[in-house]
Amino acid sequence: MFFGLDLAQLQIYWWLIFSLLAGLLSFMFFVQGGQGMLFELAKNEEEKALIINSLGRKWELGFTTLVLFGGAAFAAFPLFYSTSFGGAYWVWLLILFCFILQAVSYEYRKKEGNLLGSKTYEIFLLLNGILGVFLIGVALSTFFSGANFTLDSHHFVSWVGSARGLEALLNPYNFLLGFALIFLSRILACGYFLNHIDDAIIRQRIIKKFTFNALLFLLFFLGFLFWIFTKEGFLMNADSTISLQKYLYLMNFLQIPLLMGIFLIGVLLALIGIFLGYKGHKKAIFALGLGSVLSVFALMASLGVGKSAFYPSLVDLQSSLTIYNASSSYYTLSVMGYVSLLVPFVLAYIIYVWSLMDRVKLTKKELQEQTHSY
Repeated sequence: MFFGLDLAQLQIYWWLIFSLLAGLLSFMFFVQGGQGMLFELAKNEEEKALIINSLGRKWELGFTTLVLFGGAAFAAFPLFYSTSFGGAYWVWLLILFCFILQAVSYEYRKKEGNLLGSKTYEIFLLLNGILGVFLIGVALSTFFSGANFTLDSHHFVSWVGSARGLEALLNPYNFLLGFALIFLSRILACGYFLNHIDDAIIRQRIIKKFTFNALLFLLFFLGFLFWIFTKEGFLMNADSTISLQKYLYLMNFLQIPLLMGIFLIGVLLALIGIFLGYKGHKKAIFALGLGSVLSVFALMASLGVGKSAFYPSLVDLQSSLTIYNASSSYYTLSVMGYVSLLVPFVLAYIIYVWSLMDRVKLTKKELQEQTHSY
């Protein structure tokens, strides 16, 4: 099956897998969004425990998706992995630190003998929910804005400057995606809580927060789209050289109607989810979740499938990475292709377990009956 494909087809296939994982990761950020609103939605310890227990049932799925995202980059596009994760290591170390804080907080927040106190771990959850998501958004934005690296003839990476990825924070346009992801995570969290928590007081607070966060999400997301669709893109020419071209990322969509259609469907579903959330509908999370997955998938896929470098170099255009010069070998991609066939079964299992956990909505009464608290 996979050994019957040529190398270019395998490279496109794996970029689509990578893009799908990016879309799934954006959906799983509802956990971070809920953490970021912890002190806004919960006004006492009982309400705080209710929200944290609700998120505590799902946080590991988001962490696993993040690991899969990095693993897919390492296996399918090792040159990108070594360039970004190995060169821009300060920004990725900060992201990793934020997620370590999350794991530690869920484990130790209510442990006996906790020296730091539960409030400290709740602040850690807040940091993960805001700073962690923001930094990932800034890092992903460099796929469009570029990074400060060069590659020699042996593909050894040289990073220009000592900031090691933190220089992306000097480009205010990168903030657009960072803030868009923060507010996307918050409206996803609102949708999730409406579906999972059965508490009238918290429900009223969620609906009030939903509209404000949805408006800010649309503001930053539309700003991000306007920026990438009107800026100069990093065009991959027929001879594999890289040059700058105006409106390239918009042309990528116009030249691939299928991706443009997926993107528009995703945006439409997200808008439907926002409307349902505004009305306090319990099913808003499903439209919001599917819409975010499809939109992010299409945006990411257009970089690799279109005529562009997916990780451009600002220092040396010809060092920019494309799916064709950054991928693993034909044999590696082919063998991993068979492994990727297990992904639908894993997703089916996650959906099944999710449905079992959400069959009974979480209430304060149920929380009081539980012997374990996150």
